[in-house]
Amino acid sequence: MTNENHRQLIIVGSGPAGFTAAIYAARANLAPMLISGMKLYGQPSKTATIENYPGFPNGVEGPELGRLFEEQARAFGAEVVYDAVEKIDLSQKPYQAHTYGGVFTADALILAMGTEYNKLGVPGEKELEGRGISNCATCDGYFTKGKNVHVVGGGDAAIEEAIFLTRFADSVTVIHRRDALRASAILEERARTNPKIKFIWNSVVEEIKGENAVEALVLKNVKTDELSTVPSQGLFVYIGQKPTTEIVGQQLATDDKGYIIIDENMETSVPQVYAAGDVADPHYRQIVTAAGMGAAAAISATRFLETLMVNSAK
Repeated sequence: MTNENHRQLIIVGSGPAGFTAAIYAARANLAPMLISGMKLYGQPSKTATIENYPGFPNGVEGPELGRLFEEQARAFGAEVVYDAVEKIDLSQKPYQAHTYGGVFTADALILAMGTEYNKLGVPGEKELEGRGISNCATCDGYFTKGKNVHVVGGGDAAIEEAIFLTRFADSVTVIHRRDALRASAILEERARTNPKIKFIWNSVVEEIKGENAVEALVLKNVKTDELSTVPSQGLFVYIGQKPTTEIVGQQLATDDKGYIIIDENMETSVPQVYAAGDVADPHYRQIVTAAGMGAAAAISATRFLETLMVNSAK
């Protein structure tokens, strides 16, 4: 490991929080390195149309918003590395980020790994993943053309994706464990008035059946315990998310759900390690709040690094 592998600031994650942090840090002449991770642009990359991010009155496609974030970060001098971090070592300074391409060190880190979708944990899910089971309608919607598919969940993500799937599928049935949606009023209205969308209430998926692709779902009514089997040609699952923190292990304080605990400066329990975006936000999980957290983390890191440079010059 050489000085060529050392940076003042390394940002892990390429969603709104990560790229906003990169923009702010680059404008402060820190020449930050952003390591993209396996999920370039984070959750927005899986969102068809984003309508609530300021500055886009007609909405913006999720991947396009991510591309614009990256373009702006690069314009100010951020270094973007398309790689994934396998492990972060916080046991000594400088901190180490072990990637598939090598080991990098940094005086400060911003962790913005985001979240990943929860799984159903039922028979057939693992075997048929990628063969009719998906968490990304934007990615896989085209393959539902002419099919009858199902969406599990009742929040904004589930309903947004159900609406998107109606561009391709013949029918989209939303399966929800309650008798009312948790999605915003505008999304619920769009879904209820869409002739292609149907609902199965008070039900959960107990099993996914199929040989080489999804063929049927075994459902259980949570009020009566009655089981039923419905034909299905695709299943999209949106039942919440969990923070992606495996690469830091037990080195940072987290809450009971695994979200990284931060203070008002976005700093974690380890000095000069900051966290931003969904990985540290169990409450809001919005693009605009993630971007704000990324900006705050970069400002805090900049203040520390400026002090470090001044002290080093003495």
